[in-house]
Amino acid sequence: MSATKLQAPRGTQDVLPEQWPERLNLERIARRVLEDAGYERIETPTFEATELFSRGVGTSTDIVQKEMFTFRDRGGRSLTLRPEGTAPIMRAYLQHGMHKLPQPVKLWYWESFFRDERTQAGRYKQFWQLGAEAIGGTDPAVDAELICLLHTILTEVGVGAIGLRIGSLGTVQTRTAYREKLIAYLRANEDSVSAEVRERIDLNPLRAFDADDAGTREVMASAPRLLDELDAADAEHFAQVRARLDAAGVGYDVDATLVRGLDYYTRTVFEFTSESLGAQSALGGGGRYDGLAEQLGGPATPGVGWAAGVERILLSAEPAPQRHAICDLYVIGESVAAFALAVEGRRAGLAVQQELAGRSLKGALKQAARLGAPHVAVVDDDEHGRIALKDTETGEQTVVPDTAAVIARVLKGRHPG
Repeated sequence: MSATKLQAPRGTQDVLPEQWPERLNLERIARRVLEDAGYERIETPTFEATELFSRGVGTSTDIVQKEMFTFRDRGGRSLTLRPEGTAPIMRAYLQHGMHKLPQPVKLWYWESFFRDERTQAGRYKQFWQLGAEAIGGTDPAVDAELICLLHTILTEVGVGAIGLRIGSLGTVQTRTAYREKLIAYLRANEDSVSAEVRERIDLNPLRAFDADDAGTREVMASAPRLLDELDAADAEHFAQVRARLDAAGVGYDVDATLVRGLDYYTRTVFEFTSESLGAQSALGGGGRYDGLAEQLGGPATPGVGWAAGVERILLSAEPAPQRHAICDLYVIGESVAAFALAVEGRRAGLAVQQELAGRSLKGALKQAARLGAPHVAVVDDDEHGRIALKDTETGEQTVVPDTAAVIARVLKGRHPG
C-alpha cells in the first residue's frame, strides 16, 4: 500500500519560483508609489488577541462570526490569526504612541491574512494583501489621496477594465438612525427576503444590500438609501472627496448600496473592481473609520485606509516581463578552490553561480549559456587549482593566476573603463 501523497492544506497555495517575478513587480510598484507619497512600511504580528477583532471588526460581521481561525495558547488566552489589517495597525498606533508624531501617520503593509471562507479564484484561506492607512487626519483630501494611490498602483501593474464604486456611510449617529429605518423596511418585507437576511435583520441589516438571493435583491431595489440620510457635514465631506477625484481624473460611480463587510467604517467607502475577473470582480477597497480607535479603548482618532488582494490583482493584471536571473560568473569545478572563488566573487558584489549538479564539462558550459553568464571559470580539481577564464561573448579563454585576478577581470568586464 503506497503512502498518502502530502499536499498543501485545502484552500491554501504555494508560491512557486516562476510566480515571483509578478509578485515582486507588484510589490516594487506599490512600494514606490506609496513611499513617494510619504507612506512608511509597517508589519504586525500574524496573530493577535481575539478581542481586537471582536471589538474592532464587529461581532455582527461574517469575519468574526464565521471566518476567523481562533485558538487558545498554553496560558488559556484566546488568539486569532489576523483576518484583516486595519485593526492591528490601529492597535499598533495606539500602543506605540504614534499620536505624538506629525499627523496623519501614513503606513503601508504587504502581509498574509487568514479567513475560513469558501475558496474560489484568487481567494484562499491564507491570502496576501497590500494595504495603506492614514491615521490622524479628517481632511477629505486624505480619502481622495488613498483612492488615487491605489488607482495608480492598479494602473501601473496593468490591471484591465478598472472600475471604482464610491459611497458614504455617514457618521455613526447618522447610520444608527438610518439603521432603524432600514430594519423597519426589512421587517415589512421579511416574507420576501432570504432566510439568512431575515435572521440577521436586527444584527446587521446593511448586509442585505450584498445578498445574492433574487427575492432579497428585488426588495432592496426599493429600500431607503443611506446617502439620502446624510447630514450637511457628511454630504459636504463626500462632495469634497468626489471633487478631488474629478480633479485627478479618476473616474467613479456613486453607489448608494455600497457597504463594506466591517463594522468600523464611517463616511467614505469605496471598492475597486476589474471586469477581467468575471462575476467576483472585487480587487480591494476600504474607507474611513473614524470610530475605530475608540472601539479599541483609545482616544477619538480619525483614520482611512484600504486593502487589496495580491492574488486578485495578479489574476487581473498583465503578466510582468520575465526577468532572467543575472549571472556574472559561472564557476565549474569540484575543488575547494572552486568553492572559494564563488564565495569571494559574491563578496565582491558579483552574481556567481557554481556548477553543483555533477554535469560534464560540456553540460556545465551549456548550463552557463542558459543562464547567460558572460564569464565562465573552469577550476582544475588538482592541488594547483589552475583557473581558465572564458569570455562567452568572444570565445576567448585565458589562464588566470588566482581568484583575485578572476574577480578583477569579471568586474572590469561588467563595468568597462
